[in-house]
Amino acid sequence: MAARLRPFANMSASARREALTFYVLISPWLLGFIIFIAYPMVRSLYLALTQYQIGREPVFVGFDNFSRLFQDPDFWQSLRVTGLYVLGSVPGSTVIAIGVAMLLAQNIRGVSIWRTIYFLPSVVAPIAVAVLWFYVFNPQYGLINTLLGYIGIKGPGWITSEDWALPSLVFMSWWTVGGQVIIYLAGLKNIPKEYYEVAQIDGAGSWARFWNITVPMLSPTIFFNVVLGFIGAFQVFDGPLILTNGGPNKATLTYMLNLYREAFQMGSLGYASALAWVLFLIIMALTVVIIRSSSLWVYYETERERA
Repeated sequence: MAARLRPFANMSASARREALTFYVLISPWLLGFIIFIAYPMVRSLYLALTQYQIGREPVFVGFDNFSRLFQDPDFWQSLRVTGLYVLGSVPGSTVIAIGVAMLLAQNIRGVSIWRTIYFLPSVVAPIAVAVLWFYVFNPQYGLINTLLGYIGIKGPGWITSEDWALPSLVFMSWWTVGGQVIIYLAGLKNIPKEYYEVAQIDGAGSWARFWNITVPMLSPTIFFNVVLGFIGAFQVFDGPLILTNGGPNKATLTYMLNLYREAFQMGSLGYASALAWVLFLIIMALTVVIIRSSSLWVYYETERERA
């Protein structure tokens, strides 16, 4: 201990003041991390190994909660629903966000107004967005079915249909791509215009310039948004809760909604903690896979220059 404190003692007065200022300034963040992140994680790991209900003392049961979830049909149903949601939401959001960003990157009149319009849904409260889409997807008087009725098409049941409820949630997720659009727009602005000019002189068409210049140069930004998109999609909760409450017939029972029911409706906080840790491990594993695969499809200009 004395050896560790010796470098601090050998510092000059100004250096000690600077170090002390650093620790004082970082202490609010450090306390917040310990109280609101580190302790809850350690506590939930302990509860995952117990049978615990609100108002009762936790009883240690080892890995019984983890054994139970593999035999729980709701666990597998929620995992399947969430997986399908992720496969529909993340790629679709990525394509739409890149397309919108490329449109907004053009030098057209009033482009700042359009950027604001596309970003607005991202700052609206998720509950308000879900209520809005409830009226859009309503099979009787919803906007979509009303428009389809004008051209003689009978629309589906959307959120009341077992086949269309999950696609409805995926469509709704594409509405909130404003944050991704802003990030992609910044990435597009960082691509040197000289690359496009040289390619155009060489006879490259718009599609060739997109695939050979825009996509490679934008791939680090795509990588960033895809990772965050996967993490966020696995934790989808507000839409299924407000629009369908997991129905019909558990067709939209997402993982987080199942966890919420186990914790706050069934009162099985120990089992819910086990569910949370399994989700954490799934997200961590998929994130590692995406990061490890980035060397195959993410282009970094600095690495190219070193090579």
